[in-house]
Amino acid sequence: MATHRYAEVTWNGSLMDGSGRIDASTAGVLDSLPLTWKNRAEDGPNGTSPEGLIAAAHAGCFAMALSHGLAEDGTPADELKTSATVTFQPGEGITKIALRVRGSVPGIDDAGFQKAAEAAKENCPVSKALAAVPEITLDVELAG
Repeated sequence: MATHRYAEVTWNGSLMDGSGRIDASTAGVLDSLPLTWKNRAEDGPNGTSPEGLIAAAHAGCFAMALSHGLAEDGTPADELKTSATVTFQPGEGITKIALRVRGSVPGIDDAGFQKAAEAAKENCPVSKALAAVPEITLDVELAG
């Protein structure tokens, strides 16, 4: 069964001097979140950017895909800490995404964890949606 997610944004003014906000979202958790060019291109102090939202979506999707793959292989994770860093270059767009995972997974060795993480990177729906990004890297570490 398909699911649908919704977000509504209002933008006022020009790109550089204007500002926007996420007005509504499916679950309401993003509502009233500010968007500005400074947050997008200069690491502004508050609010978010499209790239920040993409980073959160990619880290979450990757964690879910890895968790599922590990469980299907009979080695469910105790904990996965994932992150995604999206590099935005004005005039070029998103040029790189760096995925990182630190995992506590009983019954798996480093090579098995690396293989599971690579499969999750390739197969999570957000990774597939971001296939046009020139470089997506993966840093994997299995906890003691």
